[in-house]
Order: sequence, then C-alpha cells, then structure tokens
Amino acid sequence: MSLKATIYKAQLQIADMDRSVYADHNVTIARHPSETDERMMIRLLAFALNVPADDNAGHLEFAKDLWDVDEPALWHKDYTEAVRHWIDVGQPDDKRLMRAASRSERVSVYGFASSTHVWWKNIENKLTRANNLVVWQIEATQSQALAKLAERSMQLQVSVQDGTIWMSTEANSVEITPIRL
Repeated sequence: MSLKATIYKAQLQIADMDRSVYADHNVTIARHPSETDERMMIRLLAFALNVPADDNAGHLEFAKDLWDVDEPALWHKDYTEAVRHWIDVGQPDDKRLMRAASRSERVSVYGFASSTHVWWKNIENKLTRANNLVVWQIEATQSQALAKLAERSMQLQVSVQDGTIWMSTEANSVEITPIRL
C-alpha cells in the first residue's frame, strides 16, 4: 500500500512591493510522503513570489513534480493550457531544465540546499541556450528557518521589498534574501 499525501492549508497575505502585488490567497498543498517541511515551504515561497497580480493570463498552481516527472513544482498556465512559467525547486538536472525552457516562456529554479552553488557550477555551462531561465539560491539557514513555520494550517504574511522577503506567522518571522545565480 502506498503512502498518501498530507494536506496542508495556508492563508497567505502577500504584500509584494517589488511587483506591486497585494493579495490574499488560500492555498492547499499536497505534501508528498518523501517531501520535507523545508521543501514544501520553498514551494510555498515560490508561489508567493510568482503569483500574478490577476488571473487575466491564467493562474499559478501547484503541480505534481514528485508524482510526475513531466511536471514542475509549480506552473503558471494560460487559459489555452500553454505553460507561461515553469517553477522548480531543488536541484533539477540540465536535461529537465532544457526541456522546461523549450516548453515555457519562463523557467525559475529555487535551490535551497547548502550544495546549490556547487550544483549550479556543474550545470551552468550546459544551460547557456536557455535565455528564459533564472536560478535563485535560498541560503540553507534561511530555508531551514522557514521550515520551522510549517503547520498543517498556516496563516502567513509575506512581505517583499527590495529583494528581501519576510515570511511571518503570529509568533515567528523569517527573513529571506534570494541570491540570483
């Protein structure tokens, strides 16, 4: 018998001053049995940083990357089902990223392990043709602190200003400064 996903619910209050996006979102996250709190919270962070200001060009949704190798962690599809933005977390291989770059307008990766910089140096030259790819590194100490905010039912405030993100609950706050690789 296979293990089932654990369902998490998050109420996000987003104030992204860098993109002028101010909205509340109720999000349901299916956490794969092999997924850690840290990875799940990076997916939630990626959602907050990339959710469009409106749904005129489609919507951002969590995909099934751990269940289906042909899907990212999140994707923004338009109403014709064309992928506008492919978002992965972790350290995907170069072939996966090149496939994603050919399938979508934009590709973003959020690496969060302490080895992200080494991973990127090993595949960076293989991705020179992917002009629509951006890779972000979240420092391991920041992603681990973010994991401590994980609860089955969360109320999170996400504030973004000048490239710095604060994710806060009623009791705790984590400052995150992604580094573009």
